[in-house]
Amino acid sequence: MTILITGGAGYIGSHTARLLQEMGRDVVALDTLERGYRDALDDIDLVEGDIADPRVVGKVCRKYDVASVIHFAAYKAVGESVSEPLRYYKNNVSGSISLVETLLEHDVRQIVFSSSAAVYGTPDGSPVNEDAPLRPQSPYAQNKADVEHFLASCDPLGLRSVSLRYFNAAGAHESGDMGEDWSATANLVPVVMKVLFGIEPMLEIFGDDYPTADGSCIRDYVHVDDLADAHVKALDYLASGGTSLVANVGTGQGTSVKQLIAVTESVTGRQLPHRVAGRRPGDPAAVFADPTLIRAVLGWRATRDLREIISSAYRWHERHPDGYDR
Repeated sequence: MTILITGGAGYIGSHTARLLQEMGRDVVALDTLERGYRDALDDIDLVEGDIADPRVVGKVCRKYDVASVIHFAAYKAVGESVSEPLRYYKNNVSGSISLVETLLEHDVRQIVFSSSAAVYGTPDGSPVNEDAPLRPQSPYAQNKADVEHFLASCDPLGLRSVSLRYFNAAGAHESGDMGEDWSATANLVPVVMKVLFGIEPMLEIFGDDYPTADGSCIRDYVHVDDLADAHVKALDYLASGGTSLVANVGTGQGTSVKQLIAVTESVTGRQLPHRVAGRRPGDPAAVFADPTLIRAVLGWRATRDLREIISSAYRWHERHPDGYDR
């Protein structure tokens, strides 16, 4: 019985596929390669295709005897979702509906969904637990909330799901051979690496007058390999008969931008040029997870700290300055 990973050639998908392979699980990835990389999967089977194509998905289910799915495939740039909402709804929401329809036709009834803490928008406070109001502030975040609700509505059809609300995924595989493509993301750690390696001249700190200890924003950074482990535990939970679940994936600890800069300089031994700029509209002062639920139900907790996140990202970019392309 095989695990199908949609978007398996992407950042988190490829790390999860690698972990499952190392554990001796049978895995197949489905990816359009529009924003994923074949080289990220090494020798893992890859089918190039779209989740919205029932012929492709059905063929994969039959050929590989698919028993469960981890669903990563989605566009994920917040700014792009604002400027291209139709594209995002078609790919992220309609595509997910089409995928599930085909899975049910082939009696695949266990799915782990890649959601996001972005569904919380600006929370009333932190740590944030799963009962916090959902206040999506972009089409991307709304897409995640919509698919969560859609999956929950499919419970009467026999579909059981785990939606994992990630906080800030970061870092790279310990081998140094897998990591995040910094050309396609505005996340803080890849931007920091761009500055360290001279791709960008300066890191901008967006505001230093927030009500935090050092005035800069606080976020929850989770190592990508820990995230991969959360998906494995979610799969095992469903395989053991677990009911549908929504859970945060975070460390439960907040790190400010200035603290991240200090750790980066300590780990790499290099100065990180930076300057303070104005606040960005809509940036909350502090957002970090309450991971109580995922610890209690899935037995998961983060095992890698910020130093490991920075050192692994640095190693990846040092060895692969042009990413997977060259």
